[in-house]
Amino acid sequence: MAALYRFANPRLAAALRDAAQRGVSIRICLNSNDHYEENQAAQATLAGYGIAYRLLHGKAGPGSKMHHKFVVLDTQTVVTGSYNWTMESEERNYENLIVLRAPELAIAYAREFEALWNEGSPTESPAALSSSRMDYGI
Repeated sequence: MAALYRFANPRLAAALRDAAQRGVSIRICLNSNDHYEENQAAQATLAGYGIAYRLLHGKAGPGSKMHHKFVVLDTQTVVTGSYNWTMESEERNYENLIVLRAPELAIAYAREFEALWNEGSPTESPAALSSSRMDYGI
């Protein structure tokens, strides 16, 4: 599960595709209002790979941002930082990314993701929803 402000990196998209083809459960929350063309391309890519995603704004509704940048890999590993999933972040920006290996942090981030997921606008089929949830005990 990932909450991403921006997603425009073909290498990371290919890695998600490969993981999904291996049967890895993937759900993504994306910001819905900035970088319109980039956002549309990300949605098309995810839909084409059969990856469930939802769109949402920030806490103040339209005009505010879902500005998270984190991934919960499993029940004990979280990746977070300033890094956006874009080529710009990889090639032009100073960014940070940290890997946290602690079950209590994974649970906290998973709870945040679930809150975002429940708030987001559904864009995928009910089948994708039922098959994509990991059990984090929350």
